[in-house]
Amino acid sequence: MFDDIDVDRRPLVLIWEVTQACGLACRHCRADAKPRRHPDELTTEEGRRLLDDAAEFGDGQLVVLSGGDPLAREDLTELVSYGTELGHRMTITPSGTASLTPDRVSALADAGIERMALSLDGATRESHNRFRGEESFADTMTAARAARDVGLPLQVNTTVCAETVEELPAIRDRVHDLGAVLWSVFFLVPVGRGRILEPISPGHAEEVMSWLHGVAEAERFGVKTTEAPFYRRVGLQRDGDESAVRRRGGITAGRGFAFVSHTGETYPSGFLPKSAGNVRDRSVVDIYRNAELFESLREPDRLAGKCGACEFRQVCGGSRSRAFAATGDPLESDPLCPYVPDGYDGELPQTLADGNSGVRDAAD
Repeated sequence: MFDDIDVDRRPLVLIWEVTQACGLACRHCRADAKPRRHPDELTTEEGRRLLDDAAEFGDGQLVVLSGGDPLAREDLTELVSYGTELGHRMTITPSGTASLTPDRVSALADAGIERMALSLDGATRESHNRFRGEESFADTMTAARAARDVGLPLQVNTTVCAETVEELPAIRDRVHDLGAVLWSVFFLVPVGRGRILEPISPGHAEEVMSWLHGVAEAERFGVKTTEAPFYRRVGLQRDGDESAVRRRGGITAGRGFAFVSHTGETYPSGFLPKSAGNVRDRSVVDIYRNAELFESLREPDRLAGKCGACEFRQVCGGSRSRAFAATGDPLESDPLCPYVPDGYDGELPQTLADGNSGVRDAAD
């Protein structure tokens, strides 16, 4: 589907953080969610206008309603129905709380939700709840089964950091047993509460990427990475597909991806909190297409450091969010990727300069 979309004109994924309110207080939360709704959230009418504007991207725009917990908004079902009527493909990432009952899941499906994504950060009740700091495992499992019962496709999101990485094989088994259609594996970016967590090393990340390709080949569900686009580089090297090195592909912050915050600020990604404008003042279409920040992120040749020198920059491009978190510059190198382009002798990201071994071309 990505090859059919001109990412200079529209995002493959448009996320609207409808609220930061949430009954959970997970340790890795990007939004640093609060118990109560923010008084300056986009109103129902402003949300409708956002969805109206987004329709200018074209038919079938994928809209993800996120949070916080979207269920904290009383008008959620109304917004889902309205977006569906406009022709958007409406999806949702609710929090695993007691409010996500089978009746609520059924109501969301009836309103037009096409996919629901639930977070699973541990394979067992103990490990999931320990990581999230909340008793959410049972509610998450209840919601997953409810989705299956009403025929709502399920996506499972998992955070990868030092605390969770060894559980990935067991989480994979859970994803299989739940009948999920997609496993979205998020490699930690230190923003929000996630700053307190320990990421895995670049070398370990490379090993996990290769393992995930094996999972994708063996399982009936799809596998994608979030904030780890070098998954595509690993796949090309693994398969020896050199013909695809310079083909443009995949999405990264600002390039096929846009994020509208609960107050209307528009970011290249929720993990790259640098605003390019507010939808209260400017159409999300205009921001995405014409804001200088978004334009710069869609030009791989503007990347700096080893990402800018990398022959895989068209199909990968590195995590712009992680580069921003590490350096304050979204065009700098992704410090999680260990690959060092052949002949590159410039400055390395701190993680590699500190002694975490990099990898070079598979033929070396």
